[in-house]
Amino acid sequence: MTDIKQAKILIIATDGFEETELTVPQAKLSEAGAQVTIAAPKSRQSEGTIRSWDKTDWGKDVKVDADIESLDASSFDALVLPGGQINPDKLRLEPKALEIIKSFLTSGKVVAAICHGPWLLIEAGAVKGRDLTSFPSIKTDVINAGGNWHDKDVVTDQGIVTSRKPDDLDAFCKKIIEEIGEGNHGQRQLAA
Repeated sequence: MTDIKQAKILIIATDGFEETELTVPQAKLSEAGAQVTIAAPKSRQSEGTIRSWDKTDWGKDVKVDADIESLDASSFDALVLPGGQINPDKLRLEPKALEIIKSFLTSGKVVAAICHGPWLLIEAGAVKGRDLTSFPSIKTDVINAGGNWHDKDVVTDQGIVTSRKPDDLDAFCKKIIEEIGEGNHGQRQLAA
């Protein structure tokens, strides 16, 4: 079990993340007492920030605390993957991002993805046989990857937390905190 006040949470994103899907978990998890780190690949547009997407246009920039290329994933308790269409599509082409995601998954640590973020779980081979949700437009992608898709605000399966959209952020953040409190979720098998 990990007390949220002692938890170290990693949020991985790059340019094009849905603004509230990063900023709301960052704020709520920090308010609960967790130490939150924002990390991005060096391939981003600006050295010290990543640029958000806010519904229909570019939004505000968010400070980056670390490059994913220099991260030690073992020093974190949970991973949050914001959505938006652009962000996960770029991240699934980043080998280091996928390496980090897979290390969290196989170690049994909490992994949370919202909106289009489950694309990264698909790319990591983590959805086959699991219950999850996503933004409705990638429902077929989840099903084709072997996942059991549910139209719910939040779905959890062995410490993997998924939500559909910004309207679900309160339930998403609450469930992340709950899952961190439950501790490690054991070894998870990834699809080959």
